[in-house]
Amino acid sequence: MSAFSRLVNLVKLDLERCPGIHGGTVHLQGLTKLESLNMKWCNCITDSDIKPLSELASLTSLEISCSKVTDFGISFLRGLQKLALLNLEGCLVTSACLDSLSELPALSNLNLNRCNISDRGCERFSRLEKLKVLNLGFNDIGDRCLAHMKGLTKLESLNLDSCKIGDEGLENLAGHKQLICLELSDTEVGNHGLEHLSGLSSLEKINLSFTVVSDSGLRKLCGLSSLKSLNLDAYQITDAGLATLTSLTGLTDLDLFGARITDVGTNYLKKFKNLRSLEICSGGLTDAGVKNIKELSSLMCLNLSQNSNLTDKTVELIAGLTALVSLNLSNTRITSAGLQHLKTLKNLRSLTLESCKVTANDIKKFKLIHLPNLVSFRPE
Repeated sequence: MSAFSRLVNLVKLDLERCPGIHGGTVHLQGLTKLESLNMKWCNCITDSDIKPLSELASLTSLEISCSKVTDFGISFLRGLQKLALLNLEGCLVTSACLDSLSELPALSNLNLNRCNISDRGCERFSRLEKLKVLNLGFNDIGDRCLAHMKGLTKLESLNLDSCKIGDEGLENLAGHKQLICLELSDTEVGNHGLEHLSGLSSLEKINLSFTVVSDSGLRKLCGLSSLKSLNLDAYQITDAGLATLTSLTGLTDLDLFGARITDVGTNYLKKFKNLRSLEICSGGLTDAGVKNIKELSSLMCLNLSQNSNLTDKTVELIAGLTALVSLNLSNTRITSAGLQHLKTLKNLRSLTLESCKVTANDIKKFKLIHLPNLVSFRPE
């Protein structure tokens, strides 16, 4: 670390996964031009290592995730007037660190994923009005915390994955008109809560997997004309729910992994001409349903694994999807003979055929002759 002290013109420094740098940050004090510092996964870093960073006035990005830094260590950052991105994922901080963070005038991107954040002290979030990106996934927070984020109207991305958020809490997001990305996976959100999101006209991506949202709730998403990515990995979503979404013709990514979609539901996919990524791993598809998928010429990623009734006919049907980069047909009835239909997929880079009647040797031979761009395949 002492060698860095002479690199006075250094602008970016990446020390990710360096296990022995505790005590070495003192050698960075003179690097006044340093703008970006990455010390992710350096679990040796403690509060004393943060103190020397207080003199790095040009610092705009700091990543110290999965370290031993606490609220006390964060207090040393108060003078960093240009700091815009701060990654504290997995650190030992609590809501008390927000007192120090509120004194960072340029802070716009904050990652507190897997920290010790709870509803206690969460009123401090109201001071972070300039935030554009906030990650609070896997924290012990609920609707009470969201009430204090009502004023964070500049938010463009909010991650609440696996938090105790329910329908009532989403009411506080109704005024977030600039919100583009919303992560609600594994929360207690249901059909009623989606009503509060119906006016978010800028929303492009929403994850509702492992929630209690059902077919009837999906109608409340139909007004989100900017929506491009939708994750509905939930058992209670059926063909009927997919039918209600046909007005969202701008969708490019649709994840129905775990939803109860059958051949009937694939009829509605014809409306989504712009789809680039599609996952239907319901187990309810047959070759007949794939006939509707073969017309989605923009597809780059297709996952139809777990549909055990699919045969080599499916491979023949999708042979025209020449834009495909990734294809997963695991746990189906595909055989080595079916590989011949993949000759047209020259852009394919990833192919997964686990638990099919295809061996690794079959794929290797086929790759050498017909799929020159294939870099990842299973079985291998």
